[in-house]
Amino acid sequence: MTEPDASQTLQLAVQHHQAGRLSEAEKFYRQILAREPRQVNALHLLGVIAHQTGRHDLAVELIRQAAALAPKQPAIHSNLGEAYRPLNRLDDAVASFRKALAFQPDFLPALHGLGNALAAQGRIDDATACLREALALQPESATIRNDLGNLLAARGQFDEATALFQQAIAVKPDFAEPYNGLGSVFKDRGQLEEAVVCYRQALVLKPDHALAHNNLGTILKDQGQLEEAIVCLRRARALSPNHAGIHSNLVYTLEYHSGHEAGVLAAELHRWNQEHARPLARFIQPHPNDRSPDRRLRLGYVSPDFRTHPVGWFLRPLFAAHDRQSFELFCYSNTHRVDGVTTLLRSHTDGWREIVGQSDQQVADLIRADRIDILVDLALHTAKNRLLLFARKPAPVQVTYLGYPGHSGLETIDYRLTDIHLDPPVSGASLGRAEQPARLPETYWCYRPIVDPCPEVAALPALAAGHITFGCLNAFCKVTSETLTAWCRLLSTLPHARLVINAQPGSHRTRVHDLFAASGIDPQRVRFVGMVPPEQYLQSYSAIDIGLDPFPFPGGTTTCDALWMGVPVISLAGPTPVTRGGLSLLSNVGLSELVAHSVDDYLEKAIALARDLPRLAALRTGLRERMRCSPLMDAPRFARHLEAAYRTMWRRWCAQPTPAAVPTR
Repeated sequence: MTEPDASQTLQLAVQHHQAGRLSEAEKFYRQILAREPRQVNALHLLGVIAHQTGRHDLAVELIRQAAALAPKQPAIHSNLGEAYRPLNRLDDAVASFRKALAFQPDFLPALHGLGNALAAQGRIDDATACLREALALQPESATIRNDLGNLLAARGQFDEATALFQQAIAVKPDFAEPYNGLGSVFKDRGQLEEAVVCYRQALVLKPDHALAHNNLGTILKDQGQLEEAIVCLRRARALSPNHAGIHSNLVYTLEYHSGHEAGVLAAELHRWNQEHARPLARFIQPHPNDRSPDRRLRLGYVSPDFRTHPVGWFLRPLFAAHDRQSFELFCYSNTHRVDGVTTLLRSHTDGWREIVGQSDQQVADLIRADRIDILVDLALHTAKNRLLLFARKPAPVQVTYLGYPGHSGLETIDYRLTDIHLDPPVSGASLGRAEQPARLPETYWCYRPIVDPCPEVAALPALAAGHITFGCLNAFCKVTSETLTAWCRLLSTLPHARLVINAQPGSHRTRVHDLFAASGIDPQRVRFVGMVPPEQYLQSYSAIDIGLDPFPFPGGTTTCDALWMGVPVISLAGPTPVTRGGLSLLSNVGLSELVAHSVDDYLEKAIALARDLPRLAALRTGLRERMRCSPLMDAPRFARHLEAAYRTMWRRWCAQPTPAAVPTR
């Protein structure tokens, strides 16, 4: 029997390919190339299969060969752009899409792909224009409507984004993606219940939708449903094991969960490093930085939160107080929504680099070109972190700070800034950390109120109300079931006391009321507050007599705000740095006696303070001045301590042997 010729084999391969039988199609494409290595269609479509099966480097190699042989085919250039995108080679992707459009300006796949590539680069206006043009060419496309909706949602144009997602659903009711996008709009609007419904519907339509599992998990975390959140995030991770962001969400959620021993978190951090960071060690290069120990150093700060955010707020006094004679200050901003805080922080820097949409390797090259000596991560495993940038070790000394007092797990991060209260030299549980603790002598935080002028400290509300009001204005995700159980015990002991909790509207409010009712406590004694502007948030403390830290993850910003507004805080210290934030803050204002070391001790301290109105009134009158005179608000002093830590790190690196030069040929 004679073998089919190349055209017949190609036709057969394409039939398999279109039917989704990729392995059979690949076999036939390879047969063709074994006989005709320069067969353009086989090269091109074999590259497409490589892209579809996650072998993106191979896809680029094959499709580039096809493009060289047939340089005027827009489909080949467009598919090359698609192969570049998952490799984060966005400049190459954009160039390929533009080349396709140069040959055929209305080639829809290239126009659509160009819009998505520009969006990934952070070129939002250009991306929006591209996707609108693509939608005009194919108005019935649910996929284009979905992608444009995601882009507009990221810009905060929620109404139009919602309309696009709803139109996509109307066009294609079994399409999971717009439900996922619509859920994210609801989440950003604070409508968590509606977001949960959308994410669950996306999972009904596509049970293996990793991002919908991930997004549902983060919502459940925000609602305090940590057990189900962890289940969702583990499922998302199983479906997308190479997605470092999903894995970071799992790590961060474990920080909130008091039921997990430190070893569970340590194991997850170790896995994160092994699976996502360590494979990037091949990109690490020797650092040619001048090793003079006392010269002016270049500091680089990396964050997605140079904005109205706790990280941005705590950076304001530090950046203003940095010694610019001894340090040059560079910021690498992964901030998607800039605001007045961004502008203020930028005014204190020597170099500001926008890195939204740039690949980790591109940013690493930029940092090396800027000759950064000490690079500081300000996110850890929070949203939009750039830890994979740090895995490439673009600076000789790398540090993590301020995202939260935890661990990154990365071997390439040398130090973790902390303080003597968060991390006493002889402490309890250890997380098998990769980073060395660099202990500041007083405080990890440097505080400035979030608004100026601030509301005045009000009189003790209990004197007028005739009862004590406890309050916790921390994010509700920190309010664990163990915390709520303790608060039930507290209100049972003090039958006239009230409690204020920060929680967005939703079923979690009902869940809290049900828990208190089951303990025999009138739910009317529990009041909820939601998201309000900063000044109104600070004013909320005027109705609170005593603050209650949640556990195991206590407050940082909220504790400072409470103290500034005259509200003392009862805190429960645990064995790890992230559980000892209240201990650090209260110790720095001379109120370490309000720190408990067991749940019973926590309740006893809260009850004793509630029954001592003269002491409460005196604390309220004097707390703002305590704060003002404490290390927490002495920005120059804090900056000198931090800079001394940086200088010590630098001198240690300078004292290390210089690695041998790599021989060149």
